Amino acid sequence: MFSRRFLAAITIAVVVSSAIGDSSNDNECVYSLYVQTGWGIKSGTDSKISATLGDPNGRSVWIPDLKDWGLMGHKHNYFERGNLDIFTGRGPCIGSPLCRLNLTSDGSGQHHGWFCESVEVTSSGPHRECSQTIFYVDQWLATDVPPFQLTAVLDGCRREDHAPARKGKRGPFAVGKPTGYASK
Repeated sequence: MFSRRFLAAITIAVVVSSAIGDSSNDNECVYSLYVQTGWGIKSGTDSKISATLGDPNGRSVWIPDLKDWGLMGHKHNYFERGNLDIFTGRGPCIGSPLCRLNLTSDGSGQHHGWFCESVEVTSSGPHRECSQTIFYVDQWLATDVPPFQLTAVLDGCRREDHAPARKGKRGPFAVGKPTGYASK
């Protein structure tokens, strides 16, 4: 299932990059994000969600409104309970793996609270290897439930297993722990 998502993300990236044009810019990469909203009551939100993706060298890509990158259609209700929403867009190429995620809600809308389970990110660009990272967010972005914050930051950039020695390893780079995994 995971490899199907990866293949779908690469296919979408190629189609989007071809449709947008200007293939002469070698510093533009395509980023695809799969965002999983929790299944609990009131897990969905009407708020504007932004994301910043970062690499081990401190470079980043900011997406001010994920809905602008949405592939589900203009009438789709993003970030609703149980949704797996897909977003794709272009931005400056940064290093790999993508190891930092800052996910922020602006707290607007009738239902501002949001429970994000995970964000899976794939990046690709000209003359670059594809990079895939899954961020296990597993957190409320809300002011009325713990941790009482509208921002979730996951930072795996200090880990040693994203170094060049990781090259050739299979599977995505993972930040955080999936729900239900015991601590080591």
